[in-house]
Amino acid sequence: MRILVLGSGAREHAIITSLLSENAGHEITAAPGNAGIAAVVDTVALDPTRGDVVSAYALDNDIELVVIGPEAPLVAGVADALRQRGIAVFGPGKAAAALEGSKTFAKRIMDDAGVPTGRATRAGTIDEALEAIDEYGAPYVIKADGLAAGKGVLVTPDRDAAVAHADYWLAQGAVLVEEYLAGQEVSLFLLSDGHTVLPLSPAQDYKRVFDGDEGPNTGGMGAYSPLPWLPDGFVDEVIDTIAIPTIRQLASERTPFIGLLYCGLIVTSKGIRVIEFNARFGDPETQVVLPRLVTPLSGLLFAAATGELASHPRPEFSDDVAVTVVLASEGYPEDPITGRPITGLDTVHDVSIAHAATALVDGQYVATGGRVLSVVGLGTDFADARRKVYTALESIHLEGAHYRTDIAERVAL
Repeated sequence: MRILVLGSGAREHAIITSLLSENAGHEITAAPGNAGIAAVVDTVALDPTRGDVVSAYALDNDIELVVIGPEAPLVAGVADALRQRGIAVFGPGKAAAALEGSKTFAKRIMDDAGVPTGRATRAGTIDEALEAIDEYGAPYVIKADGLAAGKGVLVTPDRDAAVAHADYWLAQGAVLVEEYLAGQEVSLFLLSDGHTVLPLSPAQDYKRVFDGDEGPNTGGMGAYSPLPWLPDGFVDEVIDTIAIPTIRQLASERTPFIGLLYCGLIVTSKGIRVIEFNARFGDPETQVVLPRLVTPLSGLLFAAATGELASHPRPEFSDDVAVTVVLASEGYPEDPITGRPITGLDTVHDVSIAHAATALVDGQYVATGGRVLSVVGLGTDFADARRKVYTALESIHLEGAHYRTDIAERVAL
């Protein structure tokens, strides 16, 4: 197929790597891509949030499938513009993408669908936020209602910090104050064609910037898959009690969800609860889920885009385990320093590198953002995969860079 992948991060690099691994002769273009992506497929400098621009490019170049990676084009309605032109697209329309774009909308859908989740209060003023903060108590959970690039969530025992976080985000819109839920977190991706859902393999990511889950939330500092500690029947329970009710609720409101339903879950003492929904592949979980995928990704994405998932069996995964660790620029997440050269990439082996924020300047890779690279290792067990990843990271140099050293540590013991 002729496939256009929208986005410029490690998630899109992982999607493209998976599509290329099929050896099916796909003609893949990324927009806008990054330096690592440009090394393996053609890239085009267009704005992925402009539905008119993306549609025109797709029509002019006979694109058969558009895969939307990041959330911004989804919330901007790019999928709608493409569908109106008859182009197959993997990604929900603007109305359904509000599942990620508005946490208030997501909570309402969960409530109407009977999906298990924590209590939450929407606050539009600091007084409303203070009332909810004191009602729910510590630990405090404060979330920006809209898109915040992974930085809008704060979980803290410090009331002053919670109030300050709410005050900051209230200047940009409403916030949600939520009940704290204790337990292990799980990310589960489900493909949806608006009616049928098929699960991918569960993963766990690490949001805090420093070892031991210390420091501020980030877009994600690492992940691993599968999760050997999950109980039998976990995925089926999520499908029956969370995914299908959500998809059916959206369909009943004439906002069918076509694309990737990301379920951010927590396994509590009272059962599985939803922390959040996203409307696209998660980053960095994609980097550990797709390398283990045996079923061709292109067929799954196209079937979801064209309403044909019901004819597909559940995707198959290898017995290998996968670990990814994110190399971040100095100062990330608050104030990352960019423009510094990256060296040593040509010396690493036994891993794959998904570029997240890189450019090629005079033949030299340089960092262009906070999360720069995802180093991905496959192994027969987690100790093997971790060894490969951390050995590679020791060979990669970016001045001032940092990464967590405890990704997947507890499952490797």
